[in-house]
Amino acid sequence: MSTQPLTAERILVATEEVLRRHGPAKATVVDVARQLGVSHGSVYRHFGTKAALREAVTERWLNRSTDALRDIAARQDLESAVVLRLWLSELFLAKMHKAGDDPELFGTYEVLLRENSRVVEEHIAELVGQLTTIVQFGVERGEFVVADTPALSARAVFDATGRFHDPVYAGEWSRPSIRDDFGAVVDLLIRGLRR
Repeated sequence: MSTQPLTAERILVATEEVLRRHGPAKATVVDVARQLGVSHGSVYRHFGTKAALREAVTERWLNRSTDALRDIAARQDLESAVVLRLWLSELFLAKMHKAGDDPELFGTYEVLLRENSRVVEEHIAELVGQLTTIVQFGVERGEFVVADTPALSARAVFDATGRFHDPVYAGEWSRPSIRDDFGAVVDLLIRGLRR
C-alpha cells in the first residue's frame, strides 16, 4: 500500500499510465488502483464511476494546452493578426505533439473523446471563446473587419483550421507539406479579416 495521500491528481496520472499500457477497452479501475497501491474503492471515493474517471482524464488531457493559448489570446501588446497567428500555431503544435510524442495515449484519447462529447464541446467552446477575444480586440483596434459578429468570425476561423487541430486529421500532420499548408490557410484567413 502507498504511503502518499490519494488525490484526484494522482489517480488521473495513474489512469493515464494504465490507459497507455492497456488501452481504453481493457483498462479498469482495478488496474488504476493496483498502479496506485490502493483499493479500487479508494479510487471510487474520488470518482464515483469508471465513466466519471475517464471523463476527468479526457478533460485534463484537453485542457493541458488551454492555459498557454489563453495567455496568447490575452496579448494586447502585438498586432491582432500576429496574436491570431501565434494562437493558431500554438494550437497546431500542441495537437501535433500530442499525436506524435505519445501515439498510444493519443489513440486512447481518440476513443475517450468520442465517449465524452460534453467535455469536447466545453473544450471547443473555450477555444472559440479565446479566438473571439482575439477577433474582438482586432475589431476594436480597427485591424479586423467582420461581417457579422466577432464570435461568428472566430467560429469560422476555428472551423476553417480544423485540419490542423482536429484529431481526425492527425494522420496528415506528419506530411512534409503540412506546415506550408497551415501557413497558406492562416494567411488567407488573416487577409479576409483585414479586408
